Amino acid sequence: MGLKRREEKPDYTGQEEFNFFLAVAFPDSELEILPYNRVVRDLNGLSPDALISQIEQRFIVKHRDEPVEPEQKGTFGMVVDREWYTLQIKPALVPDDPVGALDVSLLQDNLLSPILGIQDPKTDPRIDFVGGIYGVRALEKRAKTDMKLAFSLYPTTIAELMAVADAGRMMPLSPPGLSLSCLAVCLCIRSPQTEKRLDI
Repeated sequence: MGLKRREEKPDYTGQEEFNFFLAVAFPDSELEILPYNRVVRDLNGLSPDALISQIEQRFIVKHRDEPVEPEQKGTFGMVVDREWYTLQIKPALVPDDPVGALDVSLLQDNLLSPILGIQDPKTDPRIDFVGGIYGVRALEKRAKTDMKLAFSLYPTTIAELMAVADAGRMMPLSPPGLSLSCLAVCLCIRSPQTEKRLDI
C-alpha cells in the first residue's frame, strides 16, 4: 500500500502517514499459536471402517472415549461416526523438511489428500476450518450436523515458525475465510548473535 501511495504522490517527502506502519514487539515466550482444526463434509465414498483401515497404513490409530485435544506434535484427534480416535503419524513418514514436517502438512499429505481426495484445502468446498479458540467440542458438534468427520491438531509452535523462516520457506497458506484483525509482521531478534530477521 505504501508503494502504491508513493506512485500516486511522486513528490512525497517520507513524512506522510503511508510511509509508516504500526508494529508491536514482545518475546516469543509470550506468543501462543492456537490450532486451526479441520472438518470434512464426507468420507470420499468410504465407510467409517474402511476409512480407518486406510488411515492405519500411515498412522497408529487408537479409539478414545473422550474428545481428543492433541498434547504433542504428530498426534491428531479424529471424530467420525460419533467416535473419537487418536492418530499418531508413523515416524518414517515425517520428512526432514521444516514445512513438510508441520502437523498441518502431515495431515494434508498423508490423509486429507491421498485418502479423502482433498487436493487443495484452500479451495475445496468439502473442507472447512474451525479455530482452536472454539475447542474440540465444536468439532464434535460439526461432525454431528453438517460434516461427517473432524480433525483436531496440535498447534504450530513458534520454533517451527522460525525454522520455516530460517529456511527461507513459506508457511502453508491460510484458507479463505481466515479472519485477521491486522497484517501480522514478526520481527525476530536472536540473542546473543543479535541476528535480525523480518518475516512477513
